[in-house]
Amino acid sequence: MTDRSERSGLNVSFEFFPPKSDQGLESLRDATAALAAVDPVYMSVTYGAGGSTRDFSFAAVETATNAATSVPIAPHLTCVGQSRGEVFATVDRFATLGVSHIVALRGDPPEGIDAPYTAHPDGFQSTAELVTAIKARGDFNIAVSAYPEKHPQSPSFDHDLDVLAAKVAAGAERAMTQMFFDNDLFLAYRDRATSRGIDIPIVPGIFPIHSFPAVARFAARCGASLPADVAARFDGLDDDPEATFHIAADLAAAQIHSLAAEGIQHVHIYTLNKAPLALALCERLGLTTKASS
Repeated sequence: MTDRSERSGLNVSFEFFPPKSDQGLESLRDATAALAAVDPVYMSVTYGAGGSTRDFSFAAVETATNAATSVPIAPHLTCVGQSRGEVFATVDRFATLGVSHIVALRGDPPEGIDAPYTAHPDGFQSTAELVTAIKARGDFNIAVSAYPEKHPQSPSFDHDLDVLAAKVAAGAERAMTQMFFDNDLFLAYRDRATSRGIDIPIVPGIFPIHSFPAVARFAARCGASLPADVAARFDGLDDDPEATFHIAADLAAAQIHSLAAEGIQHVHIYTLNKAPLALALCERLGLTTKASS
């Protein structure tokens, strides 16, 4: 299987979520088609807590596959709230849709990211077990999660790296990080992972700030810090979407350029199912679309 992330230069991938309406699927189709022109490594599609949006996920994967025919689609798959049989049925359904990449995750409980995690009694007890099972089910390229500021429920950075090391030992090919806005935190995490012998690519997760209040709330929930200088750039712009758009693209581009200077060759961009901001960011990175190149 060719790993497109090995291409030279800066590579990008994009993340989407499953819409819950026909209109949302049409918007997803337009967004994935527009961003496919940048030639991303893959596009990922998230999965609801406990598989709560499973049917929407299948529809989203099929829509994205049809709209971005040259780009691998990488659906998320979680352990939480699902039996082994349900997980295997989902893997098999993804395979029938032509999926060759899967993002394997523990998943957040339906009650929210802060709720205690309880494994399904007939399910996988950890993401490492899930990775092993997916690998045994078919020839899938598997990505997992990583947390520059550690998972909110991890007792320590060492424990967090123990979890990542177990996922790598199970067969994960790469890790994609939770969003972060301070590159020093990511680089320190990468160094700690390297010192542990974790040698898979760790792909930075970049979240262009489409709305500072909304992103600040989400960052607080998932334990991602927002530097004061980043917050200051959006001060007074809550009712100015145009200025917010351009500052968001500029800041994300500067963050990625800084990471590229540290040897990063692949970044994962969270899109919220909207192409314009992601395209503006790619333009600032010098990634032209096929139509304009």
